[in-house]
Amino acid sequence: MFLCGDEPAGNWCPRALAWCCVAGVIASAGTAGAATLVEKARESGCVGKPVAISEGLFKCSTSSGGDAFFNVPGVLGTPPPSSGAAGARKPADKATTPSGFPRVDAETQKGRDDLRKKVLSDELAAEEKSLAEARMAYEGGAPAPLPEEKADAEKYRQRIGRLRQAVQLHERNVDALKKELGNSR
Repeated sequence: MFLCGDEPAGNWCPRALAWCCVAGVIASAGTAGAATLVEKARESGCVGKPVAISEGLFKCSTSSGGDAFFNVPGVLGTPPPSSGAAGARKPADKATTPSGFPRVDAETQKGRDDLRKKVLSDELAAEEKSLAEARMAYEGGAPAPLPEEKADAEKYRQRIGRLRQAVQLHERNVDALKKELGNSR
């Protein structure tokens, strides 16, 4: 019997009661997943009874006051993982368009694609211009200090950090726009 500290015999510790409740849930879910649910609850640091959120997904309270979430395949109707090769999946069926779904003619789609490509090209040109300006301001990591920065080296370091971040941001944006233009039809 689980007794708590100085509690008189016959009084169950709340934690022990919680684990008994877990055992009850497990028993109702089936013995195949029983050990798994208890193990997952214990690994997650549960101090209370896990509550089923959906099939195989559980939530419980931890000793730190937070919530823990964990999956237990095969419990409460969730099918266990397939016995095939690890990571092997069935090929997805090709998605079919519903019969009443509106269709766009080829000429309209071409116009939309051309407009999208023009917008992306304009954004790329603006981003490349911003990148060039940011690189000029950064001056290779050693821009001339401003008058107020000559007395405060920390302000100077902060400005260099902001300039470096601006250059990196514009470089990432240029790369993303080039990638998106490459993906265009």
